[in-house]
Amino acid sequence: MKEPIETDRLLLRELLFSDVDGLFELESNPNVHLFVGNKPVTRIDECRAYVEFIHQQYKDFGTGRWAVILKETNEFLGWSGIKFITNEINNHKDFYEIGYRFIEKHWGKGYATEAGKAFIDYAFNEMKVDALYAYADAGNENSRKILEKLGLRYVNSFEYEGELEVWYELKNPNL
Repeated sequence: MKEPIETDRLLLRELLFSDVDGLFELESNPNVHLFVGNKPVTRIDECRAYVEFIHQQYKDFGTGRWAVILKETNEFLGWSGIKFITNEINNHKDFYEIGYRFIEKHWGKGYATEAGKAFIDYAFNEMKVDALYAYADAGNENSRKILEKLGLRYVNSFEYEGELEVWYELKNPNL
């Protein structure tokens, strides 16, 4: 397992099977899935399978989504992190994407930005990746604001799986 990352308020660590209840609270909420395909999970075993899938990504690519834990209460807030994308999206293939998803009651508290800054630092300084990319539903203003706060810049709009998406990128300033 990789060493956890600490920020002022958060502990960022690899997802564990003990996160399944929190993951189910997150992934079963239709509001959370409004801009990500409208396919909330309905069974907790779907979340167990998701953790298994993430563990395989850790093995295959040395990276993946991590749990975001509130240090003060040890509460599972959601996930964030760097994922290696192997399929083609917006004419890109084999790239690193930064992403996040939080339990609804934790929206608007700056957690996505705080975690995102730590993961950008990790990607550029530890993983030494050339660039990070992200995409969001064109209508998801809050997600777009977070990406811009993190320093990613809008590149273009494109259609993906029948939805209009926006593409962002951030080049590693150290390279």
